[in-house]
Amino acid sequence: MKTKSFKDLIAWQKAYRLVLEIYKITKDLPKSETYGLAQQMRRAAVSLPSNIAEGYGRRHKAEYRQFLSMAYGSLAELETQYLLAIDLEYIKSNEVIENLLKEVGGMLYRMLNPKTSE
Repeated sequence: MKTKSFKDLIAWQKAYRLVLEIYKITKDLPKSETYGLAQQMRRAAVSLPSNIAEGYGRRHKAEYRQFLSMAYGSLAELETQYLLAIDLEYIKSNEVIENLLKEVGGMLYRMLNPKTSE
């Protein structure tokens, strides 16, 4: 099946789902973190599917890779913030989020390194 839209990309779909899950857990963070960790986690999460979509929309391979690379960086940022929220005991570990972090990370890695993932 030919990809007609960024919405057809499995990486985008999973990243989008990850955003929804992050929004669910961050609404329960302490009020003191509303403009701190909660906002940082949401921004990093939203950056994932946004960069995948923007890169796809650029239609140039080099720009697409650049935006995928930014998405990969946002994923690392989000994972760090997620682990911090757990260690601060603001949230409990969440299997859905952890699986999505791994899946999206693996997909982005393979998209950025197609020759090494065959």
